[in-house]
Amino acid sequence: MEDKELNLIDHLDELRKRLFISAVAFVIFFIAGFTYVKEIYSWFVRDLDVKLIVLGPSDIIWIYFMIATVIAIAGTIPVLALQIWMFVKPALKPFEKKLTIAYIPALFVLFLVGLAFGYFVIFPTVLSFLIELGGDMLATNFTAEKYFRFIMNMTLPFGVLFELPVVVMFLTSLGIINPYVLQRIRKYAYFVLIIISVVISPPDFMSDVLVTIPLLFLYEISINLSKIVYKRKLKREQKWAEEHGYDNETENAG
Repeated sequence: MEDKELNLIDHLDELRKRLFISAVAFVIFFIAGFTYVKEIYSWFVRDLDVKLIVLGPSDIIWIYFMIATVIAIAGTIPVLALQIWMFVKPALKPFEKKLTIAYIPALFVLFLVGLAFGYFVIFPTVLSFLIELGGDMLATNFTAEKYFRFIMNMTLPFGVLFELPVVVMFLTSLGIINPYVLQRIRKYAYFVLIIISVVISPPDFMSDVLVTIPLLFLYEISINLSKIVYKRKLKREQKWAEEHGYDNETENAG
């Protein structure tokens, strides 16, 4: 009993260490993003025909914190993924260690791809639609806070959701999930993704559709990638068992 308690304490200490390193990385990237807010801001408003306005001093600091936070999240993702991998590494077989470490750079790349997709595809389409919807009835003026909040709503969720295929592949590699489970819960996953798309998109049908379709497509990609990883995992485990003289039936009987 005491050994189990000590083992649990060691695991909690290790987890705290990994979370602390991730938190420090977040703070460092946040400070770096805060330092270059003006340059990042100028890039985002380069194509705007109107000058953004603020309604109070608090809006200005909100812009700084919002931009710095997005930069910090993007920079922390590979660090957090590495810390998670190092936390679970002792429980992995040698071939699983080599396989799962490859997912870390993929997480960062897909996060950036998701941000780019949201900003260059979804954001301009939805923005132009909403502006045209107002037509000549309304004068178009944007506050900086509203404009950047809209950008964040159109990009950050896609950055996170675009990592779904890699997360599914990683969890499949660890044996936590498999493609058959994903297929069984497909209708529930679709429902959740539709709810997410409605929440993060502006309140109009076109925006909901533009956001929903990529998310459902990502889920289907995740299932197919999970099948590939699952089949390879079974082959590697069989090969590893044969090399080390294990018999699956004997092991299960024991």
